[in-house]
Amino acid sequence: MLAVEDSALPDVKIVMPKKHDDHRGFFSETWSRAAFATAGIDVDFAQDNHSLSAAVGTLRGLHFQSPPFAQDKLVRVTRGRILDVAVDIRVSSPTFGKHVAVELSAENWKQLFIPVGFAHGFVTLEPDTEVQYKVSTAYAPENDHGLAFDDPALGIDWRLPLSALTLSDKDRKHPRLAEMLRFFD
Repeated sequence: MLAVEDSALPDVKIVMPKKHDDHRGFFSETWSRAAFATAGIDVDFAQDNHSLSAAVGTLRGLHFQSPPFAQDKLVRVTRGRILDVAVDIRVSSPTFGKHVAVELSAENWKQLFIPVGFAHGFVTLEPDTEVQYKVSTAYAPENDHGLAFDDPALGIDWRLPLSALTLSDKDRKHPRLAEMLRFFD
């Protein structure tokens, strides 16, 4: 069975798949179209992604794709631990510019569903962390965008000093929310 609850931003969902442990290890159904649709998450995923971050403090994000290639995401951690962050970038939303941060780990087995209209990023809290996530549309480089991870207007507490974070050059150059083009109503 599957448990789904609202996060601090109601459109972002915390998903807790059932995990069956026994003396051999465990079994878990991490994605089922029927179970997710019954729980109110009716999405057709097009691609699975898998990342490994070797060092604590590796920050990836904040990323999103613009229409017509905007993506829903379902994020989970298979090794290690992250702080997963989603920022509402839908201009007409009552929660525009607000964010939610949820700790996902191999231990807690939680997943985060992030719908279209949110920027997404995470920071690793343990070494050798592996993150797997489903997206509803394939990667489209011309529609790939980002939001500054350190924008003071967002007020994200990444749990680590900003000076200790490792980012790609691309992720260091994203615009702040006030400067960003508006892609979502």
